[in-house]
Amino acid sequence: MPEPSGNRGTGVRALEGVRVLDLSRVLAGPWCTQILGDFGADVIKVELPGMGDDTRAWGPPFLPADPANPDVRGESAYYVCCNRNKRSVAIDLSRPEGAGLIRKLAAGAHVVIENFRVGGLKKYGLDYPSLAAVNPRLVYCSITGFGQNGPYAERAGYDFLAQAGGGLMSVTGEPGGTPVKAGIPVADLSTGMYATVSVLVALRHAERTGVGQHLDCSLLDTQISMLGNQALNWLIGGVVPGLMGNAHPSIVPYRTFKAADAEVVVGVGNDAQFQSLCAAIGRMDLAQDERYSRNPARVKNRVALEAELQRIIGQQSSAELIGKLAAAGVPAGPVNTIDKVFADPFVEARQVVQRFERDDGVSIPTVAFPGKLSATPADYRREPPRLGQHTFEALGEWLELSADELGRLERAGVIAGRKSA
Repeated sequence: MPEPSGNRGTGVRALEGVRVLDLSRVLAGPWCTQILGDFGADVIKVELPGMGDDTRAWGPPFLPADPANPDVRGESAYYVCCNRNKRSVAIDLSRPEGAGLIRKLAAGAHVVIENFRVGGLKKYGLDYPSLAAVNPRLVYCSITGFGQNGPYAERAGYDFLAQAGGGLMSVTGEPGGTPVKAGIPVADLSTGMYATVSVLVALRHAERTGVGQHLDCSLLDTQISMLGNQALNWLIGGVVPGLMGNAHPSIVPYRTFKAADAEVVVGVGNDAQFQSLCAAIGRMDLAQDERYSRNPARVKNRVALEAELQRIIGQQSSAELIGKLAAAGVPAGPVNTIDKVFADPFVEARQVVQRFERDDGVSIPTVAFPGKLSATPADYRREPPRLGQHTFEALGEWLELSADELGRLERAGVIAGRKSA
């Protein structure tokens, strides 16, 4: 397969040799395993024959269909966003022989990631105690909506529920309006990131001690932790934040303003930046006004100050204002639509978009891992796999199964896939 475009880096792969068995689907789990794959882990994504990951059907949009199978829809953009650097293996775990294959894979794995409902894998002998008995070093990460214990453990959970129950929606929306969820599945994505950190910590522990562990990551735990300063506003000050639109509860001015042609963000983080803002817009009288000179006073008098700033900013074009403020060292910028994001010169300069050229000629874009590591950079080796694309290859490598045995399992309906990766 041709290499993706962009700077691949010359460093070693930090997670080379780490074997990850991915039993997860949708977003939080696949986000975690994609990151592990980006740094060299060998990730086997186990999917049900015929169905695969739920998100394969979450569209449109979809990739172009396989030219060899024009009646088969291509992978969805949603699936593509979180499944690069993996190999897809189709195994029916509901069959005893299929569950047995997964146990054998887990015996040689370093990490298992799963997001079944609490206790859902126990009946197959694929829960943590069962797999730890055959692989004591195993790092086993369970991702659920509400955790392995507690009052909601048995409930099904999605990102939307976590954003609502975890307080995010109560502080997202315009004053007097309806609470709204974020425009991206932030609880899922954040849980995937926290799961990745937890896996790396547990791998380090296993290297030192030879002992694995069970990681319990939930969307609601994550969303509550991501409340950050808003959580402490309540815990320390007893303040129940409400809907503030694009304003900040503790800093003024820190919000969007309407310029003559477009919305702009102005983010003043300290008193010196406020002085610079006032100088840039020709209103040093505001900086000298005791109602506004210090941030606590600006918070108290935000309505009057923001109204005056809006009057001034509304007379200037967005480009003019952003140019002035950037030159003055005041954080400011546009409110971009997503098409404008990817047209921004930042994207090319930072090599944000990488591309795979699949063996059937389909070009597949992917958004790069954002951390730029000088010695062990993220690496884009494999496009998001088609369902069962690597069943024979991966089972042959990990379990040393012969072609005859693989053929028998396929005929029995235990596994499915294509014989050419």
